[in-house]
Amino acid sequence: MGQRNWYLLTYDVREAGRLRLTCRVVNNYGIRVQYSVYRCRLLDMELERLRWELARIMTPEDDLMIVRLCPGCVRRIQTKGQKFGWPDHSPAYRII
Repeated sequence: MGQRNWYLLTYDVREAGRLRLTCRVVNNYGIRVQYSVYRCRLLDMELERLRWELARIMTPEDDLMIVRLCPGCVRRIQTKGQKFGWPDHSPAYRII
């Protein structure tokens, strides 16, 4: 299995129906930090699957930004509250 990387994902969807679908898809891959800002820890294959799913929903008028965060960047993230912690380790197992 490959290595998981942290990503910061944000979107701006201009139609309510597409916005709900986009939110539902991204919720399956990450944790909401703000309304349309998520943190995701993904394998390359999961990232491609997420992009594919969003491409089926979003239109050219919508915006999507996915930023890969290097381990050094993740360690330097400053947050307030425990809800937004960015743990360094991956679980030793995955529940399917």
